Amino acid sequence: MDVFWTLPPVTRTITAAAVVISALGYAGIISLSQFVFFHPYVFTIKALPQIWRLVTAFFITKPKMGIALDPYFLYQYGSGLERESSRFSQPGDFLVYTVFTGSLIAEKSTLTCFKALAGYFLNAYTFLPALTLAYAYTYSQDNPSRKVSFFIITFDAKYLPLALLFMTLIMDGPAPALSQATGLVAAHMFDFLTRIWPTFGGGTNYITTPAVVKGWFGGGAGTQQARSYGMAQQGRSTADVPASGRSTGTNPWGPGRRLGE
Repeated sequence: MDVFWTLPPVTRTITAAAVVISALGYAGIISLSQFVFFHPYVFTIKALPQIWRLVTAFFITKPKMGIALDPYFLYQYGSGLERESSRFSQPGDFLVYTVFTGSLIAEKSTLTCFKALAGYFLNAYTFLPALTLAYAYTYSQDNPSRKVSFFIITFDAKYLPLALLFMTLIMDGPAPALSQATGLVAAHMFDFLTRIWPTFGGGTNYITTPAVVKGWFGGGAGTQQARSYGMAQQGRSTADVPASGRSTGTNPWGPGRRLGE
């Protein structure tokens, strides 16, 4: 358990939830039908909307080998981003990224009355493969020349999203591959809004991490964060430093005073 708590918090939580819920479901201990995304149960006014399905659909892997491969790929590239990416240097940044991409995977936009992009149009019931592809895409953008191993093949990370899509296409067919591709679209939209448009288009990045979210991850003044390159410390706000009109210590010119005293 000590090792578990040292892992990146967002990735470890999603991975652990995916392993536990999927294992219990495929073992017949719980019913996964209560966790998958089903449009008529989520967007309805005839009964209490089961909105938890928008979240729990990210915690279900594919059956058989998927219960091992899906959490592995999710943790491999999610933890790489959460630990090393300069995009997520502040506490809580990676959670905001995950929520943003997850929201685009689960919902197209308010212009389509919150109809789920993957679930409504592509008839998908689980979103974990799409989130994994979103992590892999952003990881490949950060490390395009890094060598990655995909089973027995080694290649540049920039080809990683295509490899994952190709594997899904071969093993599961075109419909699941198309559903998984929504993760690539969501991750690219995040990249466009936070990096491409502000850097090259002169726009403004409106996707920022709220102070309350930073507080959840210990982002208060004076706290430290472990990074791959060392420790990062949050500086104290000038509002936290009490103003004083007198100097401390020994001053050969006499005690310091404010003007007018």
